[in-house]
Amino acid sequence: LMKITRDTKVAELFAKHPWLKDHLVKMDDKLKKLNSPIVKIMLRKATIKDVSAKSGLDEDFIIKKLTEIIEKNKHTSV
Repeated sequence: LMKITRDTKVAELFAKHPWLKDHLVKMDDKLKKLNSPIVKIMLRKATIKDVSAKSGLDEDFIIKKLTEIIEKNKHTSV
């Protein structure tokens, strides 16, 4: 299991777990922006820290939720 930290690149998570973005968008209304074309381009370099800053959600909350989602769905990872 990949250890998620504040410096983890979001694009790496999505590459390993393609279904993760759908779960992330459902996690909070502030994360619905992840579906916008401009944000998709920015996500190539974005880290968890960046997502936290843009969304206003706590880094630890995002990391905890992502870890929980990945654990529950680990059978569907690439």
